[in-house]
Amino acid sequence: MELLHSPFMRHGLPELEAGRKKILIAFQKTLLIRFKSLELLNLALMHRSISNEAGHKFNNERLEFLGDAILGAVTATLLYEKLAEKNEGELAKIKSVVVSEDILAGVARELQLDTLLVLGKGEELSGGRTKKAILADALEALIGALYLDSGYKAAYTFVSRFMDAEINRVLNNRHYQDYKSLLQEFTQRSTRTYPIYRMSKRSGPEHERLFWMEVTVNGKVFGPGTGRNKKSAEQEAAKLACEALISTSPAETTDTIKDQNRSLPESVPD
Repeated sequence: MELLHSPFMRHGLPELEAGRKKILIAFQKTLLIRFKSLELLNLALMHRSISNEAGHKFNNERLEFLGDAILGAVTATLLYEKLAEKNEGELAKIKSVVVSEDILAGVARELQLDTLLVLGKGEELSGGRTKKAILADALEALIGALYLDSGYKAAYTFVSRFMDAEINRVLNNRHYQDYKSLLQEFTQRSTRTYPIYRMSKRSGPEHERLFWMEVTVNGKVFGPGTGRNKKSAEQEAAKLACEALISTSPAETTDTIKDQNRSLPESVPD
């Protein structure tokens, strides 16, 4: 049975304007995929903010729910086949990192999903195209849409192309690191204190604001780290602190990092 004629697709989808259809045709070519229904591909890119403002029911949330399950199944299969020596608990820990919001949002940006999102005006003005949650959700919705349109084999092939590389990055410890968490664990263990963050500078107009953040660890100041928002600047400051502390207290800092990444091997198995 064709998935497009299954109960999943009882309701009609929004019609596409010629310009939007042309954009989506070009987009799917770059991804080496082909949708039978461009309307379904378009739905995967429609954030709930547009349905709220436009007063209709069409958004990508249901596709996101479906895509999350497909992504999980494909990733679990890849890990099972790649890491024969790992037990269930270790595989689960690695999988949780690989399918994290940070990694999925990065993949979505690489695929340029941010340029194709359909957002409400309010979400657009608040920087919705750069929000990690929206990007990660859109990627999952795209996977769900491809599964409905073309079946599991097509979805598996598509996900494998980018997820295999992400798995390798995680196994080689080259993925996104939450340096704020690492720093906090280190300071609590070594000095029984907490890092203290302070904004030392802010510049630029509202739409191009740049922040400078410093972090103090046991009386010593590190930074500044810079970023487009306070959180990213704090991450950069924490990274500088972690790098400095590794050189002054390598054993203890390394233990902290190993604790947080206990399940991840140092290199990809042959």
